[in-house]
Amino acid sequence: MTCLVLSKDETKPIKSYKVNFNLVGIKKAFMKKILAIILIAVTTFVSAQQKYIEHTVQPGETIKSIAKAYLVTPFDIYALNPDAQRKFQPNSVLIIPNSKIKNAPIEEESKELTGYTTHKVKRKETLYGLTQKYGVSEEEIKKANRFLYANNLKKGDKIRIPRYKTVSSKQTLTNTVKKYTVQPKEGKWRIAYKFGISVADLEALNPFMKDTIQPGDELNVPNIQDQEEKEIESEFGYYEVLPKEGFYRLKVKLNLTQEQLEHLNPELKETGLKAGMVLKIPGTVRGTSELETVSTTNLKTNLTNFKTKKIALMMPYRLDRIDVDAVEETKEMMKNNNLLSTVLEFHIGVMMALDSAKQLGISTDLKVFDTRYNVAKTNDILVENDFSDYDAVIGPIEEKSFSRVAMSLKRDNIPVIAAMTKPSELLSNVFQTLPEEKLMRQAMINFVKADSSQTKVVIISDHAHRASSEALKQEFPNAKIVYSRPDKKNKSKDAFFIYHTDLQNVISTGKTLVFLETDNYNYSTSVISMLNGLVGPKTDIILATLDKGKAFEGKDIDNNNLSNLHFHYPSVRKDYDEASSNGFVKAYRAEYGVSPSKYVARGFDITLDLLMRLASAENLYDSNLEAIETEYVENKFRYKKTLFGGYINEAIYIVKYDNLKIINAN
Repeated sequence: MTCLVLSKDETKPIKSYKVNFNLVGIKKAFMKKILAIILIAVTTFVSAQQKYIEHTVQPGETIKSIAKAYLVTPFDIYALNPDAQRKFQPNSVLIIPNSKIKNAPIEEESKELTGYTTHKVKRKETLYGLTQKYGVSEEEIKKANRFLYANNLKKGDKIRIPRYKTVSSKQTLTNTVKKYTVQPKEGKWRIAYKFGISVADLEALNPFMKDTIQPGDELNVPNIQDQEEKEIESEFGYYEVLPKEGFYRLKVKLNLTQEQLEHLNPELKETGLKAGMVLKIPGTVRGTSELETVSTTNLKTNLTNFKTKKIALMMPYRLDRIDVDAVEETKEMMKNNNLLSTVLEFHIGVMMALDSAKQLGISTDLKVFDTRYNVAKTNDILVENDFSDYDAVIGPIEEKSFSRVAMSLKRDNIPVIAAMTKPSELLSNVFQTLPEEKLMRQAMINFVKADSSQTKVVIISDHAHRASSEALKQEFPNAKIVYSRPDKKNKSKDAFFIYHTDLQNVISTGKTLVFLETDNYNYSTSVISMLNGLVGPKTDIILATLDKGKAFEGKDIDNNNLSNLHFHYPSVRKDYDEASSNGFVKAYRAEYGVSPSKYVARGFDITLDLLMRLASAENLYDSNLEAIETEYVENKFRYKKTLFGGYINEAIYIVKYDNLKIINAN
C-alpha cells in the first residue's frame, strides 16, 4: 500500500510545456477598418435622425467598460457591431448608439459625521436599546468604540455615540444605476429582460444578491428611461441564451421556431441571438427533458488554449488526524477509513490526469486544500485565499462545504465541480457530474423503446413502487403489471413475495423484457431466481430496472442468474475493458501493482475532461457543453444548463451483465 502525504495548503506545481501562438493579420485589421467605415455610412443613411459616436478601442478596455462609459448596454453595442462579439481588440472601431440613460438629476442623501455624544452605560442597557435611543446602528457605535467588537457592553462603560447630519446632493449623468424593488413573481430573468441586460450583468450590479430573490428585495438596475423598460407579462416565461446557442438549438430545447421567437422578441431581427440576452417565451414552454443522442468527441483535435490552467482541489484529507511518523497506524487508518481511502484514490486519479494533460501540452497549476470535512475550515480557506483568477475548483465533497464554496465563488463566476455528490442547490456556476435519477430512468426507458424487436413488457413491483410502475406502464401501454402480495394478517402491509404462477401467467414463449422495481433485497432475490427458472430454449427473458440499488447486490444474488437474464440498468459509469489496451490502467498497475478502483478512474476522468474542455475554449462555459460528449476510462460527460441554475451531466450508460461481466449495452 502506498501512503500519500500532502502539505496542507501548498501549491503543487506540475512541470509543463507551454505553447504560444502569435498571429499577425495586417490585412484583416485593414479590412476591419474598411468595414467599420462602410457600417458608419450605411447606419447614417438608414437612420439619419440618430446620432452615433465612433469609439476606438484602447488596450485594457472591454465591451462592458465601454458600455458603462457611454451609458449604454453591451447589447446596444453588439447590435451595431455584430463582429465585436467574435473579434474584439485594441484599435478596433466601434459604433456607439445614443444612451437611454436618464439625464434628469437624481437626489441622493448621505450622512456626515458632526461629532460624538458621551454616554455612560446603565444597568441592563443594550446596544440595540442605544440604537433606538440615538437613531444610529450597532455597527456605527462599534466603529466609534472598537473595544465593543471583542467585549460586551457593561454597566459603567463610557462610550461615544456618533452624531450625524443628513446631506442632500443631486447627481446627474454619472448615475448609471438606480434602485429597483423586486415585485411579486419576479425573478432574475424577468428583471434582466425588463431592463435590457443579461442575468450576468444583473448579478454583476448586485454582487451580494441571493440566488433566489424575494419580493421587496432592492436591486441595482440600469437607470434607463421609464418608456425604455420592457413590460413584464405574467403569462410569459423568460429564458437566457447560452454561449454558442443558435436558433436550431433553441428549437430543440424550447420547441420554438426562429419566426416564433422573433415575433415575441422583435429586437432579434436586428441583433440576432447573443449569449446572455433574455428572451420572452410562452409561459407553458419548459426546457425539453428528453435525452439527446450526441456522438462522442475526442477533444485532442480541438485544443487551442494553452494558457496554464489554474485549478483548486478541495478534499477532506483530514491531515490533522494523521501522524506521518506512525506508519503502521496510518496504514490501518487508510484501510479502515472509507472516506480517507476514497479521497486518496480520487487524488491519485487527479494527479495522473495532470500528467496525461501535460503530454498534450496542457500545463496546470494545481493547489490542494484540506477541508477536513468541516464547514468552518472550508470558510477559512475561502477567507485566506483569492480564487478570483482560478479556472475551476474541484470539490469539496461535503454538502454544506460545497454550497459554501459555490456561493462564495459565484461572484467571480468560477466553475465549481461537484465530483462525487449532488449539490442541494444548483447555483449558476456549479457543474454536477452525476446525472439526475429521473434522467437515468428515462435513458433506460428510451433504450427499451429503441429495440424494435421488443414485443412484450412485464413490470414486477412492490407496493412502494406502485406509482412509478403505473407511470412506467404509460410508457408501455401493453405491459402487464405484477404486484407483490400483501401480508395475510395485515392487508395494508407488503409481504414482498409473489407466487410462481403469477409469473407463469405473464411470461410466454418468445422474448420478454421484465422491469423489476423494488428496494427490497429478499423480494428481488426471490423474483430473480424464479425468472431464471423460466428461461428456456423458446423463452428468452431480459431483466431490467430503472434504479439499481442495494436490492440487486448481495451474497444471495447469483451473478450467473443476472448474466443468464442479461440484466440491464442505467449507470453513471461502466467498467473498463480488461482486454483492451488502456494506457491509464497500465500506468496505474505499473505504479501500484493492482487495478484502479472506480474512485481513481473518476478522479482521472473528471480532471482530464475539465482540463481538455478548458484547453478547447476560452473558459469552461464557452466549451460548447451541450453539443460535446466526451468519454474516458469509465465515465462520460455532456453538460446541459438548467433553465434556472447550473449545469448537469446528462451522459448516461446502459450496462448489462454478459458472461459474468458488466459491459456497455449502448
